[in-house]
Amino acid sequence: MIAAMKTAWKLVATLSFALLGVPARTAGFEDTLAQRLKACTACHGDQGRAGPDGYYPRLAGKPAGYLFNQLVNFRDGRRHYGLMTGMVDRLSDAYLMEIAQHFAALDLPYPAPSSPPLAEAQRARGATLARQGDGQARLPACMVCHGRTLTGVAPHVPGLLGLPRDYLNAQLGAWKTGQRRAHAPDCMAQVVQRLGPQDIAAITGWLAAQPVPKPSHPAAALPAPMPLDCGSAPAAASGASR
Repeated sequence: MIAAMKTAWKLVATLSFALLGVPARTAGFEDTLAQRLKACTACHGDQGRAGPDGYYPRLAGKPAGYLFNQLVNFRDGRRHYGLMTGMVDRLSDAYLMEIAQHFAALDLPYPAPSSPPLAEAQRARGATLARQGDGQARLPACMVCHGRTLTGVAPHVPGLLGLPRDYLNAQLGAWKTGQRRAHAPDCMAQVVQRLGPQDIAAITGWLAAQPVPKPSHPAAALPAPMPLDCGSAPAAASGASR
């Protein structure tokens, strides 16, 4: 156990030094942003295409404001993952935005979606929640906030397609338990508290099975304001009461 912890923290230190621009003891090191961001792609895959294990999400092409907010959330304690916190806890807002803009500018193809096993009723429920929501449960459709194509909305709202089911389940579960938070008012936390386990399984299974449309770029704007106040995307929120 102690050996494993030492190994983990050695990785944190190595990757943190890379992000901070501290030269490594490896021949041929170049002090460039691309070189430093190998600290990110070591887990998030080549060019930020996503890690192979289903838990390290894609960074490439996500809205810059969203990526920036997540880096700040890890630094400031609204999200909890020791490896990420150890890498960003000494970085300035300006540097975090530079990292976010780098990955946001990458326009890379997505792999084919996975096909998680879903019963037909579960698949239908997932599609309904994503496209229409559930008024009786006060659940807005995913598309209302994440865009009609579910590829996100610039600059602050992420896409939901092209993400593994394991990652989606982990993030919704983290919001459910308070392990993941966003700037107040935390609209996602409010939505997730209204979701039961079966609905979470239906949504994540349906989303993970959908192909990413081409082009996959985030929309420039929503056609209408969001139905909830959202501290992470204030320009898109309506100020509607909940």
